[in-house]
Amino acid sequence: MKTTLLACLLGLSLGVVAVVAQQEKKDDNKVVNTPGFADPVKLTEKAPESFKVKFETTKGNFTVEVTRSLSPQGADRFYNLVRSGYFKDVAFFRVIPGFMCQFGIHGDPKVSAAWRKAQIPDDAVKGSNTRGTITFATAGPNTRTTQLFISFGDNSRLDGMGFAPFGKVTEGMDVVDKINGEYGEGAPRGRGPDQGRIQTEGNAYLKKDFPNLDYIKSAAVVP
Repeated sequence: MKTTLLACLLGLSLGVVAVVAQQEKKDDNKVVNTPGFADPVKLTEKAPESFKVKFETTKGNFTVEVTRSLSPQGADRFYNLVRSGYFKDVAFFRVIPGFMCQFGIHGDPKVSAAWRKAQIPDDAVKGSNTRGTITFATAGPNTRTTQLFISFGDNSRLDGMGFAPFGKVTEGMDVVDKINGEYGEGAPRGRGPDQGRIQTEGNAYLKKDFPNLDYIKSAAVVP
Protein backbone atom coordinates (compact mmCIF):
# COMPACT_ATOMS: atom_id res chain seq x y z
CA MET A 1 0.00 0.00 0.00
CA LYS A 2 2.77 2.43 0.95
CA THR A 3 4.71 1.52 -2.22
CA THR A 4 1.66 2.22 -4.40
CA LEU A 5 1.02 5.57 -2.72
CA LEU A 6 4.65 6.62 -3.15
CA ALA A 7 4.51 5.76 -6.84
CA CYS A 8 1.37 7.87 -7.26
CA LEU A 9 2.94 10.85 -5.51
CA LEU A 10 6.14 10.60 -7.49
CA GLY A 11 4.11 10.47 -10.69
CA LEU A 12 2.86 13.99 -10.08
CA SER A 13 6.42 15.27 -10.04
CA LEU A 14 8.89 12.86 -11.59
CA GLY A 15 6.69 11.95 -14.56
CA VAL A 16 7.25 15.36 -16.04
CA VAL A 17 11.02 15.03 -15.67
CA ALA A 18 11.04 12.12 -18.10
CA VAL A 19 9.03 14.16 -20.56
CA VAL A 20 11.44 17.07 -20.36
CA ALA A 21 14.42 14.78 -20.81
CA GLN A 22 12.93 13.26 -23.95
CA GLN A 23 11.86 16.58 -25.36
CA GLU A 24 15.31 18.13 -24.95
CA LYS A 25 16.35 15.91 -27.86
CA LYS A 26 13.73 17.51 -30.12
CA ASP A 27 14.09 20.55 -32.29
CA ASP A 28 13.48 23.61 -30.12
CA ASN A 29 12.79 25.74 -33.18
CA LYS A 30 9.56 24.14 -34.30
CA VAL A 31 7.04 26.60 -35.64
CA VAL A 32 3.54 26.36 -34.22
CA ASN A 33 0.85 27.77 -36.47
CA THR A 34 -2.01 27.39 -34.01
CA PRO A 35 -3.56 30.80 -33.26
CA GLY A 36 -4.39 31.79 -29.70
CA PHE A 37 -2.05 29.56 -27.77
CA ALA A 38 0.89 29.49 -30.20
CA ASP A 39 3.18 31.75 -28.19
CA PRO A 40 3.29 31.32 -24.39
CA VAL A 41 5.29 34.53 -24.04
CA LYS A 42 2.24 36.53 -25.11
CA LEU A 43 -0.15 34.81 -22.71
CA THR A 44 0.70 36.53 -19.44
CA GLU A 45 -2.47 38.48 -18.60
CA LYS A 46 -3.23 38.87 -14.91
CA ALA A 47 -6.27 36.87 -13.85
CA PRO A 48 -9.23 38.34 -11.96
CA GLU A 49 -9.17 37.83 -8.22
CA SER A 50 -11.94 35.29 -8.64
CA PHE A 51 -13.36 33.63 -11.74
CA LYS A 52 -15.16 30.49 -12.88
CA VAL A 53 -14.33 28.12 -15.70
CA LYS A 54 -16.79 25.68 -17.23
CA PHE A 55 -15.33 22.47 -18.64
CA GLU A 56 -17.24 20.49 -21.24
CA THR A 57 -16.00 16.90 -21.32
CA THR A 58 -16.90 13.54 -22.77
CA LYS A 59 -18.39 12.63 -19.39
CA GLY A 60 -20.37 15.85 -18.91
CA ASN A 61 -19.75 19.34 -17.59
CA PHE A 62 -18.16 20.67 -14.43
CA THR A 63 -17.23 24.12 -13.15
CA VAL A 64 -14.09 25.25 -11.34
CA GLU A 65 -13.97 28.39 -9.23
CA VAL A 66 -10.53 29.99 -8.98
CA THR A 67 -9.28 32.19 -6.13
CA ARG A 68 -6.19 34.00 -7.36
CA SER A 69 -4.83 34.81 -3.89
CA LEU A 70 -4.36 31.09 -3.21
CA SER A 71 -1.80 30.74 -6.00
CA PRO A 72 -1.33 33.88 -8.13
CA GLN A 73 1.14 32.46 -10.63
CA GLY A 74 -0.91 29.30 -11.05
CA ALA A 75 -4.19 31.18 -11.41
CA ASP A 76 -2.71 33.49 -14.03
CA ARG A 77 -1.34 30.60 -16.09
CA PHE A 78 -4.64 28.72 -15.90
CA TYR A 79 -6.61 31.84 -16.87
CA ASN A 80 -4.45 32.41 -19.94
CA LEU A 81 -4.61 28.77 -21.02
CA VAL A 82 -8.40 28.80 -20.80
CA ARG A 83 -8.86 32.12 -22.59
CA SER A 84 -6.47 31.12 -25.38
CA GLY A 85 -8.54 28.05 -26.23
CA TYR A 86 -5.82 25.62 -25.15
CA PHE A 87 -8.19 23.07 -23.60
CA LYS A 88 -9.75 21.54 -26.69
CA ASP A 89 -9.61 17.79 -27.23
CA VAL A 90 -7.23 17.46 -24.28
CA ALA A 91 -7.14 14.05 -22.58
CA PHE A 92 -7.46 13.03 -18.95
CA PHE A 93 -4.40 10.85 -19.53
CA ARG A 94 -3.64 9.77 -15.95
CA VAL A 95 -6.61 8.86 -13.78
CA ILE A 96 -6.09 7.02 -10.50
CA PRO A 97 -9.38 6.33 -8.71
CA GLY A 98 -9.37 7.62 -5.15
CA PHE A 99 -6.36 9.84 -5.85
CA MET A 100 -6.62 12.26 -8.78
CA CYS A 101 -7.15 12.81 -12.50
CA GLN A 102 -4.37 14.51 -14.47
CA PHE A 103 -4.60 16.44 -17.75
CA GLY A 104 -3.05 19.33 -19.65
CA ILE A 105 -0.73 17.85 -22.29
CA HIS A 106 -2.01 19.19 -25.59
CA GLY A 107 -3.04 16.74 -28.29
CA ASP A 108 -0.90 18.51 -30.91
CA PRO A 109 2.82 17.74 -30.40
CA LYS A 110 3.79 21.12 -31.87
CA VAL A 111 1.78 22.89 -29.19
CA SER A 112 3.30 20.71 -26.47
CA ALA A 113 6.77 21.63 -27.73
CA ALA A 114 5.92 25.35 -27.59
CA TRP A 115 4.89 25.13 -23.93
CA ARG A 116 7.60 22.76 -22.76
CA LYS A 117 9.88 25.47 -21.39
CA ALA A 118 7.17 27.99 -20.46
CA GLN A 119 7.67 27.38 -16.75
CA ILE A 120 6.21 29.59 -14.04
CA PRO A 121 7.62 30.30 -10.56
CA ASP A 122 6.30 28.40 -7.58
CA ASP A 123 3.61 29.82 -5.33
CA ALA A 124 3.48 29.35 -1.58
CA VAL A 125 0.97 26.68 -0.60
CA LYS A 126 -1.91 28.58 1.00
CA GLY A 127 -4.71 26.08 0.44
CA SER A 128 -4.93 22.34 0.91
CA ASN A 129 -5.24 19.60 -1.70
CA THR A 130 -8.62 18.38 -0.54
CA ARG A 131 -11.36 16.75 -2.61
CA GLY A 132 -12.23 18.75 -5.71
CA THR A 133 -9.23 21.07 -5.69
CA ILE A 134 -7.33 21.81 -8.90
CA THR A 135 -3.54 22.10 -8.80
CA PHE A 136 -0.62 22.22 -11.23
CA ALA A 137 1.62 19.18 -11.48
CA THR A 138 5.33 19.86 -11.13
CA ALA A 139 8.70 18.35 -12.03
CA GLY A 140 10.45 20.10 -9.14
CA PRO A 141 10.94 23.73 -8.09
CA ASN A 142 9.63 26.34 -10.55
CA THR A 143 8.66 23.85 -13.28
CA ARG A 144 4.89 24.24 -13.66
CA THR A 145 3.74 24.52 -17.27
CA THR A 146 0.34 23.16 -18.42
CA GLN A 147 -0.30 19.92 -16.54
CA LEU A 148 -2.95 19.95 -13.83
CA PHE A 149 -4.78 17.52 -11.60
CA ILE A 150 -8.06 17.43 -9.71
CA SER A 151 -8.11 15.55 -6.41
CA PHE A 152 -10.71 12.84 -5.97
CA GLY A 153 -10.15 12.66 -2.23
CA ASP A 154 -8.23 14.28 0.60
CA ASN A 155 -4.70 14.70 -0.73
CA SER A 156 -3.54 17.13 1.93
CA ARG A 157 -0.31 15.11 2.18
CA LEU A 158 0.70 16.90 -1.04
CA ASP A 159 0.63 20.30 0.65
CA GLY A 160 4.06 19.87 2.17
CA MET A 161 5.48 18.83 -1.21
CA GLY A 162 4.80 22.25 -2.74
CA PHE A 163 1.60 21.51 -4.66
CA ALA A 164 -0.38 24.76 -4.46
CA PRO A 165 -4.09 24.48 -5.33
CA PHE A 166 -5.65 27.56 -6.91
CA GLY A 167 -9.28 26.57 -7.20
CA LYS A 168 -11.94 23.98 -6.62
CA VAL A 169 -14.71 22.18 -8.48
CA THR A 170 -17.93 23.83 -7.32
CA GLU A 171 -20.37 22.16 -9.72
CA GLY A 172 -20.23 18.73 -11.33
CA MET A 173 -17.83 16.88 -9.05
CA ASP A 174 -19.98 13.84 -9.74
CA VAL A 175 -18.92 14.21 -13.39
CA VAL A 176 -15.24 14.37 -12.40
CA ASP A 177 -15.73 11.19 -10.35
CA LYS A 178 -16.89 9.39 -13.51
CA ILE A 179 -13.81 10.20 -15.61
CA ASN A 180 -12.50 6.91 -16.90
CA GLY A 181 -9.76 5.44 -14.73
CA GLU A 182 -9.47 2.00 -16.31
CA TYR A 183 -5.88 2.56 -17.46
CA GLY A 184 -4.67 3.78 -14.06
CA GLU A 185 -1.07 4.81 -13.53
CA GLY A 186 0.97 5.80 -16.56
CA ALA A 187 3.90 3.92 -18.02
CA PRO A 188 6.40 2.72 -17.01
CA ARG A 189 4.98 2.21 -13.51
CA GLY A 190 1.54 1.28 -14.79
CA ARG A 191 -0.28 0.32 -17.96
CA GLY A 192 -1.53 3.82 -18.77
CA PRO A 193 -0.19 6.27 -21.36
CA ASP A 194 3.46 7.24 -21.43
CA GLN A 195 3.82 11.01 -20.99
CA GLY A 196 6.81 11.21 -23.28
CA ARG A 197 4.86 9.62 -26.12
CA ILE A 198 1.91 11.94 -25.52
CA GLN A 199 4.29 14.87 -25.92
CA THR A 200 5.86 13.56 -29.12
CA GLU A 201 2.88 11.78 -30.73
CA GLY A 202 -0.12 13.59 -29.26
CA ASN A 203 -3.70 12.39 -29.51
CA ALA A 204 -2.87 10.05 -32.39
CA TYR A 205 -1.06 7.85 -29.85
CA LEU A 206 -3.74 8.17 -27.18
CA LYS A 207 -6.71 7.45 -29.42
CA LYS A 208 -5.01 4.45 -30.97
CA ASP A 209 -3.67 2.78 -27.83
CA PHE A 210 -6.07 4.10 -25.17
CA PRO A 211 -9.41 4.50 -26.96
CA ASN A 212 -11.51 4.78 -23.81
CA LEU A 213 -9.88 7.86 -22.32
CA ASP A 214 -12.11 10.82 -21.54
CA TYR A 215 -11.36 14.25 -23.01
CA ILE A 216 -11.97 17.93 -22.42
CA LYS A 217 -14.02 19.24 -25.32
CA SER A 218 -13.67 22.88 -24.32
CA ALA A 219 -13.15 25.20 -21.36
CA ALA A 220 -14.31 28.79 -21.03
CA VAL A 221 -14.45 31.54 -18.43
CA VAL A 222 -18.08 32.07 -17.40
CA PRO A 223 -19.88 34.83 -15.44
